[in-house]
Amino acid sequence: MKEKRKKLAKQSRWYRKTHRFIAMPLVVFMFILGATGLLLTWKDEFHFKPPSQKALNQELELISLDSIQAIAVNYVTLQNLSSEINRIDYRPNKGMAKVRFEYHFTEIQIDCHSGAILSDKIRTADLIEMIHDGSILDYLFGNQSKPFKLFYSTITSLGLILLAFTGFWLWLKPKQIKMKKRSN
Repeated sequence: MKEKRKKLAKQSRWYRKTHRFIAMPLVVFMFILGATGLLLTWKDEFHFKPPSQKALNQELELISLDSIQAIAVNYVTLQNLSSEINRIDYRPNKGMAKVRFEYHFTEIQIDCHSGAILSDKIRTADLIEMIHDGSILDYLFGNQSKPFKLFYSTITSLGLILLAFTGFWLWLKPKQIKMKKRSN
């Protein structure tokens, strides 16, 4: 019986060393992941994304998507910002369109009836999300294939899986050792 306890203690020490070996290099990544995940959870309450506006006058005809694009490009060009559009979130029921850009975090909301700019805000939530998933480095270096995001997400995910596994065994092994001591 004493041999079984020694074996369990040896296994427990191995899991503890493995747990520490994995945790120490990943502690910064896990902190970033946890902090940004918390911020993303609370993004609506902290107003990290602009609230959706409504059209000023919905009795007018809807303007074309090309007109919305031209209005958005003209608006950011006057502000000396890149005019390359990432996406247009067209919401005809609300009478507005959200225009987001590729190389900055500006979101412009445009009235789909009059073409008026309803809102011009920074999408802080997008920046936090990029930090959270590691794509911020790809964004800063202009990488299209996202190698930093893939590396960061893979290493962090595998590390968390291994920490969960070794943490479980660190919890279980002392209980098994105590049970073995009691049975003697």
